[in-house]
Amino acid sequence: MRKAGRMSRSEGLLTVDELRELVADGTVDTVLVAIADMQGRLQGKRCAAKYFLDTVLEHATEGCNYLLAVDVEMNTVSGYQVSSWERGYGDFVMRPDLSTLRLTPWLPGTALVMCDVEWEDGSPVTVSPRQVLRRQLDRLAERGLAAFVGTELEFIVFDDSYEQAHDLGYRDLRPANQYNVDYSLLGTSRIEPLLRRIRNEMAGAGMVVESAKGECNLGQHEIVFRYDEALSTCDGHSLYKNGAKEIAAQEGRALTFMAKYNEREGNSCHIHLSLRGTDGELTFAGDGPHGMSVQAQRFIAGQLACLRELTLLFAPNVNSYKRFVPGSFAPTAVAWGRDNRTCALRLVGHGAGLRVENRVPGGDVNPYLAVAALIAAGLHGIDNELELQPELTGNAYTSGAPTVPSTLREAADLFSASELARTAFGEDVVAHYGNAARVELAAFESAVTDWERVRGFERL
Repeated sequence: MRKAGRMSRSEGLLTVDELRELVADGTVDTVLVAIADMQGRLQGKRCAAKYFLDTVLEHATEGCNYLLAVDVEMNTVSGYQVSSWERGYGDFVMRPDLSTLRLTPWLPGTALVMCDVEWEDGSPVTVSPRQVLRRQLDRLAERGLAAFVGTELEFIVFDDSYEQAHDLGYRDLRPANQYNVDYSLLGTSRIEPLLRRIRNEMAGAGMVVESAKGECNLGQHEIVFRYDEALSTCDGHSLYKNGAKEIAAQEGRALTFMAKYNEREGNSCHIHLSLRGTDGELTFAGDGPHGMSVQAQRFIAGQLACLRELTLLFAPNVNSYKRFVPGSFAPTAVAWGRDNRTCALRLVGHGAGLRVENRVPGGDVNPYLAVAALIAAGLHGIDNELELQPELTGNAYTSGAPTVPSTLREAADLFSASELARTAFGEDVVAHYGNAARVELAAFESAVTDWERVRGFERL
């Protein structure tokens, strides 16, 4: 990790003047105007580039406010205060954040910009994921601190296209590898053309690629990007998930980030985080155990104290909880350890690179909400001067430590009852995402699954 200072501007990111030049010479003709929805997905519209420059740049654009009040299948559902039939499903304003303007090399002639979501009077839509994170970043800034984050997303690649996968009911798909290719250079070579294209085209969109490697499940891989300031990392995370799917589709393949596709290893999204002073000062490194400062110890103590209450923001779906299996490298124990992958929290690095890794999130996580939860928990530990419990050594799965919630219902109940969540995020955010969990549970509980058919069709 860099010792201090703001990350340098990456190739692929654009200034407005650079975009004007690219539009004038015909290189760019389309600008994607995007927001992150409740699931962390990119939603928005394609604007003609000239219209973007002439109109959207100054006046922003609009989108239906139901984008923050629907389920994963875009069904309108009840229980949200920001958007409903009673409120008429009006618009909110999508205000471009020009620091995010970039090329999308896998889409010819196209640039993209992330937007913040506002009401017509200019006030922020506080339940929007980007705003939830901004609020926590503001809390850090009030204390002279900034968060630096890296996310590690795993995915499974299939030789079937998305259309073929749909027609097969997402069953009996052919994984891109037929055996465990964790760290295997031979195994990753099998799909290197796809992995290379994703890496290179993400670099062309302004992201800094570190590496790619195979993982344990059949066809499972991971591409890792360099850490950055928290908001930039979360924007890049959402862009990468969207772009990787688009590139796979262009190659006639499909990939999934779902937390648990089958009974083998799930897709994780380990999140690494450290704090620095807003002046670039290193604040995590110190003279304490494993080179930690007092601040780092209190930050991790806050993670442990709040983890169960905030798990909903790390594991937002019914499927998320299928990952939490002992011996699976997905954590069950609310504990921390030095370079111990059996714990929910893993301390790694040293000096400028010292950081905490939260291993709870899966590939289905909304990065903005998860990073906001990490910051809120850490500030709880810092502000209340919490003492860090001794590290756990050995196998955390058999340690008897408290466990992460085992179901979405348990996590939703803990989150909805959490005073800490209300204090950190606001009553509106707690109500909004508690309702999202109830909507997901209702949909799942009304579904008839393949498991039920196999067990009950003849034998019951």
